[in-house]
Amino acid sequence: MRKKVSVIGAGHVGEITAFAIAQLQIADVVLLDIIPDVPIGKGLDMLEAGPVGKYDTRITGTNSYADTANSDLVVITAGKPRTPGMSRDDLVHENFKIVKPVTEEVIKYSPNAMLLIVSNPLDAMVYTAYKVSGFAKNRVFGMAGILDTTRFRAFIAMELNVSVESIQALVLGGHGDTMVPVARYTTVAGIPLSHFLPKEKIDAIVERTRQGGTEIVKYLKTGSAYFAPSLAVAEMVESIILDKKKILPCAAYLEGEYGIKGLYFGVPVKLGANGVEEIIEIDLTEEDKAAIKKSEAAVRAVVNILKF
Repeated sequence: MRKKVSVIGAGHVGEITAFAIAQLQIADVVLLDIIPDVPIGKGLDMLEAGPVGKYDTRITGTNSYADTANSDLVVITAGKPRTPGMSRDDLVHENFKIVKPVTEEVIKYSPNAMLLIVSNPLDAMVYTAYKVSGFAKNRVFGMAGILDTTRFRAFIAMELNVSVESIQALVLGGHGDTMVPVARYTTVAGIPLSHFLPKEKIDAIVERTRQGGTEIVKYLKTGSAYFAPSLAVAEMVESIILDKKKILPCAAYLEGEYGIKGLYFGVPVKLGANGVEEIIEIDLTEEDKAAIKKSEAAVRAVVNILKF
């Protein structure tokens, strides 16, 4: 029997996430939204694409949480997107009012599921799901670092005119302007990035990575990115459902790692059938440590706004 993944929120991120999971035949998919009938139509469209897409995945669109029952993994994308002039943190009050009740409904029907949070501000919303669900920390985690890393890798590949597949990179910290792309751990076919680019060019790419989401919001006007976030979620889902144990940068609950306690924060983790199976601690320079502390302070300031 195939595993079951439910995606809550049938906006752009939710629908593309569901479609990516279906195409990869990772698991059967339930796509839920509160907008009447819309997820049902989207689910049917994806199902009917199966013969030409060459996948046999069962896809169900629904307005009822009952259809998500006994999910192995639930992806929460529900929430309002950013618009020009807004930071991710500006969404904290609005999306807390959405993520909290969504989590309550999800755990009612799938008490043994794992929760993958995508809603912004990411670090605060995954903390919300963790507190509301009462689940163990390994079962609740957030997608952010993979998205930030894929942007970093894309910008490097564009600059060097090489395949994106040759780039390996690491981005730590909160999902926002204080994220920490670690150039020292970034390589091109195993060769340090500093071999190819001078510091000032690397610094410029790092800054563009930090502003990557804002740049897209500026052009879209009425929403935020969805293709890259959705494929980042699909990579996490694949690693968990297929127990691939990939090491990926994700928002995980820290209890002293990196000198941070009681906070969700972007770090490299091993993702497998048990969710976050290991947090990988790496050596950092004093400059990196200072940047991590700055990012921690920014994340904690937003989390401290939340009232449970």
